[in-house]
Amino acid sequence: MKAYLGLGSNLGDRRAQLRAAVAAIPDVVAVSPVYETDPVGGPTGQAPYLNLVVELDTTLSPRRLLELARSLEEAAGRDRTERDGPRTLDVDVLLVGDLTVREPDLVVPHPRMWQRRFVLAPLADLAGGDVRRLGPL
Repeated sequence: MKAYLGLGSNLGDRRAQLRAAVAAIPDVVAVSPVYETDPVGGPTGQAPYLNLVVELDTTLSPRRLLELARSLEEAAGRDRTERDGPRTLDVDVLLVGDLTVREPDLVVPHPRMWQRRFVLAPLADLAGGDVRRLGPL
């Protein structure tokens, strides 16, 4: 099934972090262009983010995709001490087929993706400009 992961980085060599993460993700069929965006929330003075979205054709469940996301973040040295703080790598599970998940640590579709231009713009690139076809609004 089709799944979409959102990736972002604003610490260290941002492009290298994203490149390494994308290379480690199985079942990639498309990668959006990279967008540079200002941080949303968190402490002031953060560096801009580089963001992209990866499209997968996968058999991995939403839970397994979350485990993959966390392992990629850990490999990149992500520090989770400050909410919405700067990060070497952030990986979010955005959509997984037409599945809906509501668990304490996993919500699919991602609950805030429709309000985040840094997610919608790369999603639109992969969806031919029509993000509505990717899932419920």
